[in-house]
Amino acid sequence: MCRKEDKAMEKQNSFMIKLASIIVDKRNIIYMIFIAALAFSISGMSKMHVINDITEYLPESTETRRGLDIMDEEFLTYGTAKVMVTNITYENGEKLADQIRGIDNIKDVEFENDEEHYKDSAALLKVTFNDDGETDESIAAKNKIEEELAAYDVYISTSVGSEKKNAEELDHQMVGILAVAAVIILLVLLFTSQTYAEILVLVIVFVVAAILNTGTNYLFGDVSFITKSIAVVLQLALAIDYAIILVHRFSEEKENYPGDVHQAIVVALSKAIVEISSSSLTTISGLLALTLMQLKIGLDMGRILAKGIIFSLITVFLLMPGILLQMSGLIEKTKHKSFVPSVAALGKLVVNTRHVVPAIFIIISIAGAVIGSFTEYGFDTDSARATIPNEDTRAKDKINEMFGVSSMMAVVLPKGDYDSEAEVLRRVGELDRVTDALGLANVTVEQNGYEHTLTEKLTPREVSEFVDMDYDTICLMYQVYGLKNEEYGAIFNDVDKCRLTLIDIVEFVKEEMDREVISFDSEMTDDFNEVYDDLEDAKKQLEGKDHSRLVFEYKGEVEGQDSYKFLDDVRKIIAEYYEPDEFVISSNTTASYDLYSSFGNDNKKISLLTIMFVFVILLFTFRSVGLPILLVMTIQGSIWINFSFPVLMHQKLYFLSYLVVSSIQMGATIDYAIVIANRYEALKRGMDHKLAAMRAVDEAFPTIITSGSILSMAGLLIGFMSTDAVISSVGIALGRGTIISMILVMLVLPQILILCDKFIDRTYFEL
Repeated sequence: MCRKEDKAMEKQNSFMIKLASIIVDKRNIIYMIFIAALAFSISGMSKMHVINDITEYLPESTETRRGLDIMDEEFLTYGTAKVMVTNITYENGEKLADQIRGIDNIKDVEFENDEEHYKDSAALLKVTFNDDGETDESIAAKNKIEEELAAYDVYISTSVGSEKKNAEELDHQMVGILAVAAVIILLVLLFTSQTYAEILVLVIVFVVAAILNTGTNYLFGDVSFITKSIAVVLQLALAIDYAIILVHRFSEEKENYPGDVHQAIVVALSKAIVEISSSSLTTISGLLALTLMQLKIGLDMGRILAKGIIFSLITVFLLMPGILLQMSGLIEKTKHKSFVPSVAALGKLVVNTRHVVPAIFIIISIAGAVIGSFTEYGFDTDSARATIPNEDTRAKDKINEMFGVSSMMAVVLPKGDYDSEAEVLRRVGELDRVTDALGLANVTVEQNGYEHTLTEKLTPREVSEFVDMDYDTICLMYQVYGLKNEEYGAIFNDVDKCRLTLIDIVEFVKEEMDREVISFDSEMTDDFNEVYDDLEDAKKQLEGKDHSRLVFEYKGEVEGQDSYKFLDDVRKIIAEYYEPDEFVISSNTTASYDLYSSFGNDNKKISLLTIMFVFVILLFTFRSVGLPILLVMTIQGSIWINFSFPVLMHQKLYFLSYLVVSSIQMGATIDYAIVIANRYEALKRGMDHKLAAMRAVDEAFPTIITSGSILSMAGLLIGFMSTDAVISSVGIALGRGTIISMILVMLVLPQILILCDKFIDRTYFEL
């Protein structure tokens, strides 16, 4: 068996030597390929389309997604803004409302003398723009409002112009984060390096890999703002190890082949390919687990981050050997003494406390799992809190603090049944949390002292009084309407008892006026056109080709069991008039509920698949059943401990932070455990297993401290420097989790390996 294994090893080594030789010898061709690839990638950076709304990634079958798709297709939704001015009298608030109404592209300003609009010397003006809020005109109008109110203490909460502004702000922040991360990483590399020139090699390799990944993102179509923002930093943090491994291998082989730099890099590459490939598999598997989420943002993040790891591997394997060869002279000239201290004392402490610390670790891990089960997850983006909130978040928080949280809910129904719509509007409008209800069935028009809703059915007599027209003329109009719409019976049998909705009447009269069949005097024409314009405006917002839309404003938190019960109450009322598959409800609460519903399955799926993928990779890497169990158990313990912190700190945890970070933490930080385990297993063959554990800690320290500090600092920089709440939440959880994993791998894992040494030996197997 040993001879067969030796022959297999020799055959593998021979193949890897040949492959490495080809890569090194063909380096000039490889340079040309990389130059072409870089040109292609740089040109592709401007083609990337970024999605800023997380609900875009909801599955097509969810209620929120269906509702948004229908509304985008059939309805016009005007852009809005909440403008709060503090330390102001009500009278001055009215003046400001009139002032804003005079701004171009402002459709309306709502301001009443009630607690919904004026409270504790604060005025809340609800502004509606003339379009959907995505035009330059609306952005100019919003900027004009800011300019007009510059002298006041003002807070503006709006989506108008926010997407572009926040994207620009986020891009600017990520440049700053990347710059700070680069400085910190350079300092870490300087601390752990053996020669100054190798740092330059590492920088070149990373920059090339980052450009290749970023410039090819557009090939996937759309990219989420979260992925776009964190991909470069995480690629650097997750993949810098691969380049460091090759540098260290090259340094070792130069001593084995003095004077033959070419052979040294060939042998170093042949060994590094196997080592780096096996190391990267766990990280890639954790990222690929994300792609199986029901929420498609997992696919977005997983595939782009995994692609980043693959491009890093390609760059290290193909480009880096040539650069090392050409810069070997400079690398040799810039050698310096190692700044990494020996941690032999730590190794002794680990061995001496091996009967105590693992028991404490098990207790803390179990406690972390139990405490983590009480985590309150947030599913609305407003539930995620950034360490440094942006201007929009501060404004929204101030307004909510003064006037309470309010949200909009849209109900999309089959069009045509105005009686049922009126009942739904009335009954939902009577619920405690609902402050306003709007639909065609309750939009009123006032004329000549009479007031009617647009969907109210009127007799000719009622219409005659409403529009102040001759009764016989109105009867004739009803008869013509019946003739044109094939409603003969009711019209000609007794026209006086016939009832038509005000919508039908107004649209018919307008059509006949345009055909010059009907004409009024100028005053009457102006009045009628005003009514018709109001009707058309209402229909654009509330009635589409196939559906009607009812809009409700409601108070209170967006998510949570009370909010979901409120949603169920609304659904039960509507279900009394429409079949369940005929209507959809679209709101922040619905979106949160859809995310909440998918979270449970996604959580189980990602956790189990990540553990399974990693375990299988470790199983065949170590050819042991026991060792993978111990390594996975250690990292899983670090994950449980990490996600107990939000409960202990009385904070909500944004659900995406858990899904993404738990996957990355298992996939990436398991590498630290592999480093310790490999060292221990190799060393114990020639010495006592206690001494092997001590030496393993000392020898693995530079690798783990380099990789771990880079990943943890990258996460914490994102967490504490980004004003986007979702990105900040992911960064803090990742940074904290990486630090916990480092500590456990350095302190606890060696003790577990010693205590379970016989178990490990007994579970080895041969392929």
